[in-house]
Amino acid sequence: MIGNIELLFRLVLAALLGSVIGFERERMNWAAGLRTHMLVCVGSALIMLVSAFGFADVLGTKNVVLDPSRIAAQVVSGIGFLGAGSILLRGEIVRGLTTAASLWSVAGIGLAIGGGMYIAALGATGIILTILAGVKPLERRFISVKQQRNITLLVERGSVSLDSVHNALGMGSVRVKQFIVQQSEDDPELDDVQIGLSRATASEFATIRTRLAAMSGVRECRNGS
Repeated sequence: MIGNIELLFRLVLAALLGSVIGFERERMNWAAGLRTHMLVCVGSALIMLVSAFGFADVLGTKNVVLDPSRIAAQVVSGIGFLGAGSILLRGEIVRGLTTAASLWSVAGIGLAIGGGMYIAALGATGIILTILAGVKPLERRFISVKQQRNITLLVERGSVSLDSVHNALGMGSVRVKQFIVQQSEDDPELDDVQIGLSRATASEFATIRTRLAAMSGVRECRNGS
C-alpha cells in the first residue's frame, strides 16, 4: 500500500496532465474542454488506485481471489459514453471524433499515473499534445488543401441561388463552403457562379458536378481553378 502523500501526488499529477490536453481542446471551443479532461484524468487515476490498493485489507482472506486489473479495465469501455457525447453529426460530416479520442487517451494517462507509471504518462501527454496541436496545421496545409475543389457555373441571370444549389445537391450540400455570384463579363444576361467544395472525394465531386450541370438555367459547368 502506498502512502497518503504518494496517493495525493498521483491525483494532482493526473489533474495537471489532464489540464494540459484539456487546455488545447478548450482553446478550440469544444464542449469537452479543460475541466472535462481534468476530471476524466483524475477519475481514471483514482479508479486505478482503488483497483490496485483499495482491497488490500481483504487480501489473504480465505477463498478471496482478487484481480486488480478488472476495475481499471472498465474505464476503457466506460469512458465511451463521454466520448459519444462529444461527437456531433451535421449532415454527412461527423465532428468531435478527435475530442472523443483525446478523452479516451486522457483516461489512459490517468490509469498510468494511478499505476505509478510516470514516464509513460508524461510521454503520452507530450505525444498526444503534439498530435492535437502540432499535426493539425500540417493537416490543414498539406491534406485539407488538396481536398478543396471548385466549380464554376455559367447560368441565366438570377436562375441559381444558394437555396437552389442546396436543393439540387441534397446531403451533398454540406460540402459547399463557398458560393459567389457575379455578373458575367461576356454577357450581362448571364451570371458566373463560383462554388467551393471542401473535403469532397473524387466520386462525390463527380456527383455534385453532374447535379449542378443538370440544374435549370445552367448553361455551362466547368471545373474551377
